[in-house]
Order: sequence, then structure tokens, then C-alpha cells
Amino acid sequence: MSKTYRGYTLEQVAGVIDHSILKPDFTSRDIEEACALALKYGCATVCIRPTDIELAARLLAGSKVGVATVIGFPHGTSTTATKVFESIDAIRRGATELDMVINISRAVEGDWAFVESDIRAVVEAAKGELPAASIKVIFETAYFNAEQIVRLCEITESAGADYVKTSTGFASAGATLENIKLMKATVGDRLKVKSSGGVRTLDQLIDYIDAGVSRSGCSATEAVLNEFADKAR
Repeated sequence: MSKTYRGYTLEQVAGVIDHSILKPDFTSRDIEEACALALKYGCATVCIRPTDIELAARLLAGSKVGVATVIGFPHGTSTTATKVFESIDAIRRGATELDMVINISRAVEGDWAFVESDIRAVVEAAKGELPAASIKVIFETAYFNAEQIVRLCEITESAGADYVKTSTGFASAGATLENIKLMKATVGDRLKVKSSGGVRTLDQLIDYIDAGVSRSGCSATEAVLNEFADKAR
């Protein structure tokens, strides 16, 4: 029988993780090591910068580990046309999942129609290239109150995306349990929820899973999963 911690096996925990390698100074060697780690543990994806897609796709070919990349990252203020081009280009080069950043400034202003059209354009472009592509929409929750987060969830659903996601990991704060619960309560089982930003411990990750996340971005993947070996029974 597989060992468990708080009701989860190592495979179940690892299968939630998008192993994130997004810092600007990472090298090809870092991408190679990240892919090897994701393959070792069976992570959901490796989430890499657009420039690394071909390398990751080659290293992960034939495995169950997906290739995720970021669109309009990290500030979300590139034009819709740019995001659409990025999305099509990323999928043609081997990405299967896209984590796009909303236009944060327009959302802060309350220009919900623009924010929704921006998301919809990416969804339609990506799924036009690859119908099975998963589109995760990053809110950067540090900039928004509960009412705004609910509105962003509603907009994301209306635009046809697959996930609502808390953060880029580059703002002043990342995921919180409060925001994850709010997002899950808003989207129910119609969309999935991804936590990201500051996921550093096994217990924190499992708290988020218990609250309803289906994915969690994590750059401290090895440390988190090594904790499992120490705690599982």
C-alpha cells in the first residue's frame, strides 16, 4: 500500500504541481533539470518561459508531463494582439497549456468588458490551434478585493477559459487560502482553480488542495516533495 500524508499519496500531490521555472536568469541547464525533476515525480506540467518551449517539449516527449508556458507575463499589459500571437506561437512550438495574465491595469480601472475580450481572444486563438489546450487565467489577486476577484472569476468563465489562477509569483503577495476558497466557491466545478505564488511547504500545498485547487504552481517542488518522504506513513 502506498504511503499517505493527510490522505494523499506522493503521486497525487505531485500530480497537482505545475513545476515552475520562470525567473529571467534561468539557463537551459535549469530547464533540463526541471524537466528531469518533473519526470521523476510525475508532475502535471513544467511551466516554462516561452523561449524554452521547444527544449521542454523535446525533453518531455512521450511522457504524461505537459508543457505549460506563460502569456503576457508577468504584468498582463501587452496588447491583446500580442497575447494572441504569443498563444498561437506557443502552441505551434509545443505548448499544451497556457497561463495568461489578465490586463491588470484595465481590471483595476473596472473595464470589465476589455478584460473579458482580452481573455476570450486568447482562448479562441489557442483552442483554434489545439482544442484540448488548457487556458489558465492569472488574476494577480494581490491587487484586488473579494468583490473584484468574484467578478474576474465570472468573466473568466464567460470567456471560455479552463482555470482561474491566483498569481504570477512576481507581485507583492501570492496565493492565500482565503482567496482560493473564494475563487472555488465562485466557479464551483465548472472551472478549475490554480494556486501560485509562495507555495513553499507540503502542508501549505495540501491546504490548497483541500480548499479545491486542481493545480498549484510551485518552484520549490523538490523541497515540498522531499517533505512527503519525511512525513508520510
